[in-house]
Amino acid sequence: MHRISTLRSLARSTLSGVSSRRTLATAATRGNFVKIVEVSPRDGLQNEKTIVPTATKIELIRRLAETGVPVIEAGSFVSPKWVPQMGDTPQVVSGMPVSPSISYPVLVPNMRGLEGLQKLLETHKGQTDEIAIFTAASESFCKANTNCSIAESLTRLEEVTAKAKAMGLKVRGYVSVVAGCPYEGAVDPEAVGRVSKALKDMGCYEVSLGDTIGAGTPSVVEAALNASLKHTNAPAEYFAAHCHDTMNTGLANVLHMVRLGVRTVDAAVGGLGGCPYSPGATGNIDTESVVFALHAEGYETGTDLNKLVDVGEWISGEIGRRNMSNAGRAMLAQRKLKADKAAKEGKQRL
Repeated sequence: MHRISTLRSLARSTLSGVSSRRTLATAATRGNFVKIVEVSPRDGLQNEKTIVPTATKIELIRRLAETGVPVIEAGSFVSPKWVPQMGDTPQVVSGMPVSPSISYPVLVPNMRGLEGLQKLLETHKGQTDEIAIFTAASESFCKANTNCSIAESLTRLEEVTAKAKAMGLKVRGYVSVVAGCPYEGAVDPEAVGRVSKALKDMGCYEVSLGDTIGAGTPSVVEAALNASLKHTNAPAEYFAAHCHDTMNTGLANVLHMVRLGVRTVDAAVGGLGGCPYSPGATGNIDTESVVFALHAEGYETGTDLNKLVDVGEWISGEIGRRNMSNAGRAMLAQRKLKADKAAKEGKQRL
């Protein structure tokens, strides 16, 4: 209870501290359900140095499906030359069990990737009905990540989106480095807004604003959101929060964006992830802490926090890395303490 009270106090303090800077974004008045987009199978694993077995990825998706998350990003149809960890995405997508209540989007960066997905769906219909596309809000990051300018990337993505929609696929857009670029530093919120508008205009049903290097603070992500609202004339619910936790501000940023009306949050169990173009950048904000905080603040997610904790601990062990979820580690420690106490009391009764 003390942890929940402390978190609530911190969240209220964080929100009130930037309230005077609010412009277009205002407190949400409709609904308290927040959709969780679980990105660990793709964004969480893509930077792991050691190749994760296909069977482990499929099992991760299966376990995540049992937690109640409505969206699981399953993989990425990128060149194995550039992202070896995602080289088995066709095998993962074709082999994963699917639930009709869950969406399983895959990242598709270009027409070649979409053609690969199209070929797979010819023999494995129904495995996914959604793709995600991405570009960046800074020219330097876009060049490093896609080897082209922002304008060139948008032209390519228009073609991808048009064909995907003709195939009956939904399209979700990502804007990277909305709160800071590893090459250029601060990013102009207006640039974020312009890219968001381009993605919306080409047909993305949702745009995820990504603090890719975890450099943002609540006021910075608010500025990016405000610019996007202005340029797109879309409601806050149209956008998603995608926050990394490099500077330990990820959760504060998520809570702030939700308070401003955003109703979708991208996260990864165990805090998996990172950014290959930003030395020192850590993983995505962990799903366990996001769900804990949202539930404590009175929001609903439809997810089972205890099951998320189990999945985060399991996948961290499978890939041989420390579980980076603060909430997950705390809850596991509490479970152990409770179990040890029960065992001790049981022995005393014998």
